[in-house]
Amino acid sequence: MQNAFRFLLGLALAAPLFAQREIGTVDVAADIQTIAVTISSSSPELQNLALKAFGAHGRYRISDSGSAFKITFTPAGATAVTVSITKGSAGTPVHTETVSGTSQRNALLRAADVAVTKTSGLRGFFAGKLAFVGEATGKTEIYTSDLFFGEAQRWTADGKQIMSPRWVPSGTRIVFTSYRTSFPDIYVLELDNRRISLLASFKGTNSGGSFSPDGQRVAMVLSGEGNPEVYVGNAQGRQIRRLTNNQAVEASPTWSPDGSRLIFTSDVIATGRPQLQVMSSNGGPMTRLVTGFNYCAEPDWSAANPNKIVFTAAQGHGFQVAVYDLASGKGAVVSKAPADAIEPVWMADGRHVVCTFRAANTRSLYLVDTETGKATRLSPTSLGNASGAAYLAP
Repeated sequence: MQNAFRFLLGLALAAPLFAQREIGTVDVAADIQTIAVTISSSSPELQNLALKAFGAHGRYRISDSGSAFKITFTPAGATAVTVSITKGSAGTPVHTETVSGTSQRNALLRAADVAVTKTSGLRGFFAGKLAFVGEATGKTEIYTSDLFFGEAQRWTADGKQIMSPRWVPSGTRIVFTSYRTSFPDIYVLELDNRRISLLASFKGTNSGGSFSPDGQRVAMVLSGEGNPEVYVGNAQGRQIRRLTNNQAVEASPTWSPDGSRLIFTSDVIATGRPQLQVMSSNGGPMTRLVTGFNYCAEPDWSAANPNKIVFTAAQGHGFQVAVYDLASGKGAVVSKAPADAIEPVWMADGRHVVCTFRAANTRSLYLVDTETGKATRLSPTSLGNASGAAYLAP
């Protein structure tokens, strides 16, 4: 049971396979499809944040001259920013819009998302929020922040081991697994009042809570009936129904964008190694996705592109982030981390993911472009270890 439970909780607790090293920004290959942009602002703070955002986006290349677009961000009050876009050397006007946010920083990120859509046609993701496990206090606690770790806030302070935070779709709550008692149980944190309540506390282990896109159901892994299996209950953790029934170990259930299916990992096949399995969220047969990898874990289904599933794959002597395309039936590694890349989650554009880069006892959150492999560190060293991110689209 100890080995099974280790897998059940995912790869985040597994011992890293590489010596400790400093991991910086990783540029894998130049993308010939990049768009050259010039960024300017009368506010140094907004300028720096905009440069950081567009510099991390794999579709763009920052240029001081000869750019395809010039994007200007102008403060428009304490919680608003005006974005103006011109095209080419002639400065042909493209779009001007004043964007409001919860703060001027948030307004800048929202304005930058507008600029991304107007210049590339892609959906912006800069203004999304992260929930993650941080260790600034020396203990694992739940934090939230914007994508670039501004306005970071710690939400727990009990010093208990915490893992797998996931947003409830409304953005008002976070579901997570914690050893607040002798065994792992599933809890819900309400952000408006910091109240923490039990969602699932049954005999055995309870982990992997994940809410459906409509927020009405929650998938989880429970072992109370003797083996870690996938269950689905209502939003209150009641009316729970068992979906899998085998001698394998299931883990990491997550929902399809329309809520009709679940994808999870299972070692049900003869090799005993975890593979991706898909089944109806109402129950039924499991279907294995033949990804081309002999070890797959921690899947996440893209809401922007329902054909794409990102997951952690064994690669060489470690782990890397891979993407499986349901349309082509093929999987491919998309990260080039010098150590392990694990725990991937999609951004709102269906192109970028946030994942954990892990080396020895070091864990940091990185933004990875799945089309170019470009990786940019997000979590600052001052925060200490950061891992297990969940993303809430703007």
